[in-house]
Amino acid sequence: MIAEARAEDAAAVVELWERCGSTRPWNPPQRDFDLALAGATSAVLVARDGDTIVGSVMVGFDGHRGWVYYLAVSPDRRREGLGRALMAAAERWLRERGAPKLQLMVRDGNDDALSFYRALGFIDQPVAVLGRFLD
Repeated sequence: MIAEARAEDAAAVVELWERCGSTRPWNPPQRDFDLALAGATSAVLVARDGDTIVGSVMVGFDGHRGWVYYLAVSPDRRREGLGRALMAAAERWLRERGAPKLQLMVRDGNDDALSFYRALGFIDQPVAVLGRFLD
């Protein structure tokens, strides 16, 4: 079952992100989780097997595009369709809010993720992503 995460899910979701290699030292995952839940235009969706969180995806709509971050499936539950189901749930969440397009970023060298997203119909975009830390 896929549903929006609750505040009490934070530790399990962050642990999943860490186990899946999704975190980076410059992006504190607890802060990311808390901000997503606090925002009116963002959420963390989770897949549960009983009381256990086995997958997650962070989704947000900035008024121009929908964005997906932190798609993670427990390593022992991969190849069961959970990633596809989470992405479908993220797309539904964005459509319900009027997002015209979904975009996501994939780190350099993550060929497995690129293959997964391309199999879902995502295509490379002719843009460069630039960033700057504000804190």
